[in-house]
Amino acid sequence: MNPWIEAARPRTLPLALSCILMGCFLAAASGQFSWPVAGLSVLTTILLQVLSNFANDYGDAVNGKDTELREGPRRAVHSGHITAAKMLRAIILFSVLALISGITLLTIALKGAPANTFWVFLGIGIACIIAAITYTAGKRPYGYVGLGDLSVLIFFGWVGVIGSNFLHTHVWNWGLLLPATSCGLFAVGVLNINNIRDIESDRATGKNSIPVRIGREKAIVYHWCILLIGMLCVTIYTAQHFSSYTSLIFFLSFPLFVKNGLAISRLTKASELDPYLKQMALSTLLFVILFGIGIVL
Repeated sequence: MNPWIEAARPRTLPLALSCILMGCFLAAASGQFSWPVAGLSVLTTILLQVLSNFANDYGDAVNGKDTELREGPRRAVHSGHITAAKMLRAIILFSVLALISGITLLTIALKGAPANTFWVFLGIGIACIIAAITYTAGKRPYGYVGLGDLSVLIFFGWVGVIGSNFLHTHVWNWGLLLPATSCGLFAVGVLNINNIRDIESDRATGKNSIPVRIGREKAIVYHWCILLIGMLCVTIYTAQHFSSYTSLIFFLSFPLFVKNGLAISRLTKASELDPYLKQMALSTLLFVILFGIGIVL
C-alpha cells in the first residue's frame, strides 16, 4: 500500500480542503450550514484531489516528463512501483467514485433548488474531473503549456469557495470573489513553488510552466505578487464586512506567507525549496481556519 499512499500525496489534501472549508465557514457565518453537505463536499474533494495526483503521476511518466533531473518525491509509475496500467485503472476508479460522491452531494444539497441548478453543478463536477485528469494526462495536457495556474485559481478558488457556499445557501454570492480569490491565489503559490523547484527538469523535458516561460527571477516576483494580492483581497473583503475585531485574527497567518516568499527568494537549490511546498499548503489551511473562526465568532 505504501506506493499507493505516496502516489496519493496526502500532503496536498490540506490545500484541496482549504477552499471547501472557506465556503463552509462563510455559509456558517450566514446561518445556513449543513453537516451532511459539508461532509460530502470534503469527501468529494478528497477523491478529486487523489484522482488528480494519480493522473499527474501517470501523465508525467507516460509523457516522459519524469526524469532523473526532477527533484522532490519519486513518482510511483516512473520508479516502477506501480505499473502504468494499474495507475490507469485507479484513475478510472477514482473518477467513478468522485462522480458518485458528487451526485450524492448534489442530490442532498440541492433538494428544493431549481431543477436546472442540479445540471449546472453536475457540469461543474464533470469539468473538475476532466481538469484533474487532463492537467498532465492525455494528448494535450494543459499543465505543460503554463495553464495550470489559471486552473488552480478557478477550481481551488472561485469554484471551490463560491460553489461550496452555494450548496449550503442556494445563493450565488458574487461578493465572495475576494476571499475566494485569496484562497485560489495561495493555492497557485504552492504550484508556483513546485514549478520553480522543477524549472530545470521541466525546461529539459519541454514542460513550459510559467517559471520556465519567464525565468526564475521573474517567477520569484510573480510569487510575491501571488502572496501580496492574496493577502490584499481578503483584507479588502474583511474591511467591507467588518463587524468585530475577532474577524481580523487571520492576520496571524500573514507572517507565514511572508516567510515563504523570503525563502523562495533566497533559496536556490531545488531540494531546499521542497519543504516550502508543505509550509505554503499548511499556511493556507491555517489562514482559512483563522478566517473562518473570525467570521463565525
